[in-house]
Amino acid sequence: MQAVVLAAGEGTRMRPLTENTPKPMLPVADRPLVAHTADTAIAAGAEELIFVVGYEADAVREFFGDSYGGVPVEFAVQEEQLGTADAVDAAREYLDGPFAVLNGDNLYDEASLSSLFDAAPSIAAYQVPDPSNYGVLSTDGDRVTAIIEKPADPPTELANAGAYVFPAEAREWLDVEMSERGEREITDVVTQVIEAYDVTAVEVDRWLDVGRPWELLEANEWKVGELDRRIDGEVRGDADLRGDVVVEAGAVIEPGVVIEGPALVRAGATVGPNAYVRGATALGEDTHVGHGVEVKNSVVMADSNVPHVSYVGDSVLGTDVNLGASTQVANLRHDGEPVKMTVKGDRVSTGRRKFGVVAGDGVRTAINTSLDAGVVLSAGATTTPGESVTRDR
Repeated sequence: MQAVVLAAGEGTRMRPLTENTPKPMLPVADRPLVAHTADTAIAAGAEELIFVVGYEADAVREFFGDSYGGVPVEFAVQEEQLGTADAVDAAREYLDGPFAVLNGDNLYDEASLSSLFDAAPSIAAYQVPDPSNYGVLSTDGDRVTAIIEKPADPPTELANAGAYVFPAEAREWLDVEMSERGEREITDVVTQVIEAYDVTAVEVDRWLDVGRPWELLEANEWKVGELDRRIDGEVRGDADLRGDVVVEAGAVIEPGVVIEGPALVRAGATVGPNAYVRGATALGEDTHVGHGVEVKNSVVMADSNVPHVSYVGDSVLGTDVNLGASTQVANLRHDGEPVKMTVKGDRVSTGRRKFGVVAGDGVRTAINTSLDAGVVLSAGATTTPGESVTRDR
């Protein structure tokens, strides 16, 4: 089984986090997002990985190299972002048998992906309460009869989960026409496969499409939550590490620190003294969380600093962010409604009762800054001392 992993997109809905990093390479626990997809594919039986790359392609190439997880790796370049069928078509020269197609920004559980591979040709399906927002599978028993995009009257509650296993013949069916959206759609290839083969719908137990910042937070909650306790770094004095906490070699936990797992402290990071870290938090390489700081259920990416008496909750901080002393992040609306965030110019509900801020690379806050729930700070944005930030900048 060859697995084509789609990793060419920039991830505009994930901005500002993707201004310098392609979405598939954003950190989820201890590795990039797309590496979790690759690891699951290999565990499920993939014998070769073909990454389709485009935006910031070198980052993907450098991470995976010529082989990964004991299987060979190839790279295909999608020159323009013209849809999923176009992306797979870019990998055509490497395909020589049945092949899987996986979105590099989706997470799946290993058992479900293994079942998908075994049932080939097949499509992953995920049961959702409101299928009208998805591509929905029409089925006859476990056989797929059609995929209907965002139907007003869904035939099933099975959403298309964006993972497929195609017969070898489908290699010749990838050059499909442009859709009304101006893209070459993989679902048009699926339609041809359905006409020629019995295609099995395989329900996946767990699936997450990571397209927006709060979904990156959810991805980290999933994967940090799977880590087993491991203390390889230095823990000093009376620091108290509770539950499944991972402290990588080269990290330092100072006295007075309390870390409640699940939590991950990566190599080169320092925490404390007298800091509190809890709730599926991932502290990236060479980060610093200082005296009197609380970080709760957040992602703090490499080289960022939260040094003095600050609070960060349910937030995503990019690389090289520095929060001034007493920076306070709000993460809860007083009316109890889900926090909203602006995505590509539209106000969108995160669906989360608690959500803090998203800070792009290089953000700097001044002392005594307060940041409202759902605020997005663009890369390089700054604040002034004592400022209350209630709007994106």
